[in-house]
Amino acid sequence: MPRTPDYRAAESGADPYLRPAFSFSNRLLRFIWNCVWLCCYRLSPRPFHFWRVFLLRLFGAKLGSHCHFYPASKIWAPWNLVCADHVSAGDGTDIYNPAPIQLDSHVILSQGSYLCGATHDYNHPDFPLLAYRMHIEQHAWICARAIVAPGVHVAAGAVLGIGAVATKDLASWTVYSGNPAQPLRERTPNPLALGPRPLAL
Repeated sequence: MPRTPDYRAAESGADPYLRPAFSFSNRLLRFIWNCVWLCCYRLSPRPFHFWRVFLLRLFGAKLGSHCHFYPASKIWAPWNLVCADHVSAGDGTDIYNPAPIQLDSHVILSQGSYLCGATHDYNHPDFPLLAYRMHIEQHAWICARAIVAPGVHVAAGAVLGIGAVATKDLASWTVYSGNPAQPLRERTPNPLALGPRPLAL
C-alpha cells in the first residue's frame, strides 16, 4: 500500500529545481536553529546531555527524561521530534525530519545512522518534495551508518544492522542486514518492553 505523505511541497510556475520547498518562516527558523546548533550544541562538552536536551526543547522538541543526544548528532527540525525516555543519538546521527518523527523509549541511534524523512515525487514534472511521518518503536536499535528510508516504520525491538538500508517496514524483535535490508534472525524480546510503554512527555 502506498504511503501518504504528511507534507507535499507546493507547486508553482517557477523552476521546480530552484524554488524552495518550504515557507520563508520555516527556512528562517531552521537558519536560527542551525546557528544555535553550530555555536551552542555542536561545541558543547560531550557529557552535557542536559544542555543539548534544553536546546532541543527550546526549539520545540518533545523529549522524555534521560535522553542522550551527542554533540555531533544533527536534527533538521527539532519541533518535529518527539522522544520518550532513554533515547540515545550518537555522534554523526542525522535525523532529517521535515515531518514528525517519533522515537519511543530506549531507542538507540548509533554513530552515523540516518533517518531520512523525505524524498521527491520523481514522476511528477514539478519534482515536489514529499515528507513522511515516521515512528521507531521502543527498544529498536539503528546501528552505525544504517539508513531508514522515508515513511518506514520500525517496530519494537527491531535491529537494523551496521550499514543496512531499510526500505520497507521492519518487524518486531527481528535483526536485519544488507541493502535492501533483509531479516537475518529473531532477537530475544526484552521482558521490560513487552507491555505497552506510553510516551513519557
